[in-house]
Order: sequence, then C-alpha cells, then structure tokens
Amino acid sequence: MEQSLISSIQLLLTPHPRVPLGSGDDAAVLDVRGTNQLVISTDMLTDKVDFDLHHDAAQDVGRKALAVNLSDIAAMAAKPVAAVASVVLPKRQEAEQLALGVVEGLLALAREYDVALAGGDVNSWDGDFAISVTIFGDASEKGVLRRDGAKLGDAILVTGELGGSFLGKQFHFQPRVTEMLELFENHELTAGLDISDGLTLDLARLCQASGCGASLDLTKIPISQAAEQMAERTDAEVAASPIPRKTALEHALTDGEDFEILFTAPHPVAAAILRERQDISQLGVIVEQQGLWSAQDGAPIPERGWEHGL
Repeated sequence: MEQSLISSIQLLLTPHPRVPLGSGDDAAVLDVRGTNQLVISTDMLTDKVDFDLHHDAAQDVGRKALAVNLSDIAAMAAKPVAAVASVVLPKRQEAEQLALGVVEGLLALAREYDVALAGGDVNSWDGDFAISVTIFGDASEKGVLRRDGAKLGDAILVTGELGGSFLGKQFHFQPRVTEMLELFENHELTAGLDISDGLTLDLARLCQASGCGASLDLTKIPISQAAEQMAERTDAEVAASPIPRKTALEHALTDGEDFEILFTAPHPVAAAILRERQDISQLGVIVEQQGLWSAQDGAPIPERGWEHGL
C-alpha cells in the first residue's frame, strides 16, 4: 500500500525545469544557477516504527536520523554538505532532555562527515516523538548515480554484508559516502540505490526503474554474522519478537535497514572493482526478463522486505 500511495502522489507532481530528477529515486536533483547540481533527500523517523524510545537511546535515534539521509546521498554518489532537522516532541516532562540527546547524536555523525547542521524546527504535540532530517549534497562533475541506468548484462554488486540489522546495525551502520564517491569517480557505474527496505524489494525497485530484471546467485549473497545469529534464535526468543523465524539467507534477502549500496556496472568494470576491494560482492547480473530470478534453477525470487503499513 505504501508504494501505491507514493505512485499516486507522483502522478500529481508536475515537471519543473529546475528539477531534472524528482520523486522516484533516493534523492532529488536541482539545477541551481552558478553551482553544481544540488542533491536533496529527506526522511522522517517516528517512535514505535523506526525506533522505540523505551529502550533505544536518544543519541542513537539522532545518529540514525542523519545516517539514513547520508545513505541516500551515498546512493547518488554525491557529497553531503548540510542538513536541517525538525522534531516533534511529546508533551511530557523529559521532552527537552530527549531533544538534546537526539541533537547530540545527530551532531556527532555530522562532524564525522563534515556536514553542517544549518537549522531546523521544534514543535510539540500529544503523540509520540518524530524527527525529520533533510540533507543537501553536491553532485560530482559526472552528475549523479541514478537507479534507472542498469543495462542488460551488467553485474549487480553490493557493499558490505546483509541481514540481521535488528541486532544493532540499524543504528550503528556506517553510511557508504566515501566508498561511493571513490567508486563513481574511478569507475563507470550504471545504476544504484541504498538497501533500506531489504535486498529483494530494493533490487526490484532498481529493476523496475531500469526496465529490466535480475538473476541472483543465491550462493554469493554476503550474509552477515548478525543474520546467522538471528537464524539461530531459540523458540522462546522468536516467540517474544515481532520478527518471524527465517534462515540466514532469508534475513539477508529481506531484512530492512541494511543501508548498504546496491549498484550495477558493466562486467569489465565490475571485475576491476572486485580486484580492488574486498568489501564488495557480485550478486548476479541484469537480465531482460522483468522480475527477480534464481541463477541456480531459474525460479522466481519473491520481492519481500519492509514496507510502512499505510
């Protein structure tokens, strides 16, 4: 239902001469006179959905609020420059302390990536805490890495390892800004996006934007140790968790909030990248037939992941 709502909203948006790339990618791109293209992304995080302040630290919430935006900028192979943040505070006594903790976490990550926190807004209401961060970045001289450029025969690559983000990565992941700036500068990449909602669901989005499909070698999926741990939970642990029992591979394919970067490149380029870097894996290839397919037996792979229950 989330994707259906987004599609309906996109139909209402009209093209604008200063917006060469609008809704539908990890970030929008604006043409601003006298500068490189400006890359903008925004995300809203809410209590009980993206975190739970009953047990998650306010500093971790602030860090995550900026980190998810940095991941969108990384997916576009742009350089983050500045951000603004707006929070809605619950009307309770410790609200000011909560807000200060969130800002501390946000600022710590901002300093790490040399991002200026340029301002924002504060409001309060009777509901739960929410935070929205909007980030601004500079496109490179080559432009940006879009999700609609994958070509038939391209290799499908991914940074890092996948699955099990619920054990802590969702708060403490490192946005792949530096990696993608270097890769985009030195290699001819064709498409990319960040894995926020799960590998299969986000790969399906890249394929849909590019008008293609994907063949995945399920033996090449880089499964994280956290995904292995999730798969080995006891019956009691599974019963007490909202996350159902899955194999480690299923966690890697469908868990949300990995925030690794999925990207495509021609095979010679991919081969060079894999020789240079040990933290990147090739998962498969772009194919003509739309959908996701197993390279092992040609069976369809379900497109599953996290979607907001709209």
